[in-house]
Amino acid sequence: MSSEAEVGRIWRTSRRVIDLSKPVLMGILNVTPDSFSDGGRYFDPEMAVRRLEELANEGADIIDVGGESTRPGSLPVSEEEELSRVLPVIEAAAALDVPVSIDTTKSAVAEAALDAGAEIINDISGLRFDSQLAHSAACSGAGLVLMHIRGQPRTMQDDIHYDDLVGEIVGELGESVERALSAGCEPECLVVDPGIGFGKTAEQNLVLINRLGRITALGYPVLIGPSRKSFIGKMLGLEVPDRLEASVAACVVALLRGARIFRVHDVRPTRRALDMAELIANRSSGGELS
Repeated sequence: MSSEAEVGRIWRTSRRVIDLSKPVLMGILNVTPDSFSDGGRYFDPEMAVRRLEELANEGADIIDVGGESTRPGSLPVSEEEELSRVLPVIEAAAALDVPVSIDTTKSAVAEAALDAGAEIINDISGLRFDSQLAHSAACSGAGLVLMHIRGQPRTMQDDIHYDDLVGEIVGELGESVERALSAGCEPECLVVDPGIGFGKTAEQNLVLINRLGRITALGYPVLIGPSRKSFIGKMLGLEVPDRLEASVAACVVALLRGARIFRVHDVRPTRRALDMAELIANRSSGGELS
């Protein structure tokens, strides 16, 4: 059982306890032909394993492996196809001793991935697409990311009206947390994600990052994933390959607003920026400088 003091300071997975006293970087590995940023680059298993090793060497604390694109307008793939994409990568990760997260909304995929060595489930649906997924997480003791989304990936940009953007997202994330707890998940296994880029306009994404403090008030660690997303392109007129600096800036602001876990494509530069930002933010007045 968890103590109230532990919730928010650690993240318990099925294999270890992750310390959240420093920023935690989740490196993205999309084993898909159609993800918005790197779709197709790592679709070949050999290339995917090579990228896995690169992410680990760059300092990723967690590697998030996904076999189904969730970009706006994307269509689902079968469980069998998704597993054929992700299992070779997850099995290869065992030799690196880096925590692996499976990015899926399907309980069958999650369970097979956990059996292969994954220890975190990253569910973009917040337990709305597959009611069995909460049970899968509870039985395994896996870490569980609960993301906010409205609709399905193919339709999520059709439902972007909010009367109270942050308040409604907090309420809907709270419902996801309750579903997880009711299924038997331990509180210290849970992380919430406001779903940057999922059913939000570019302007709404900016507001959401700036007001993350209301998300942290739920009492669970917050994961944020702004990396290379379209809101950056829309606000700054940048194509995907040119969004590195803006992605890092969004992560730094999110850190200062309370986020602890950062899902990113570019691990090394984000690590350096977040570590420096945290060093500065944690310094109090130290007297005269010499």
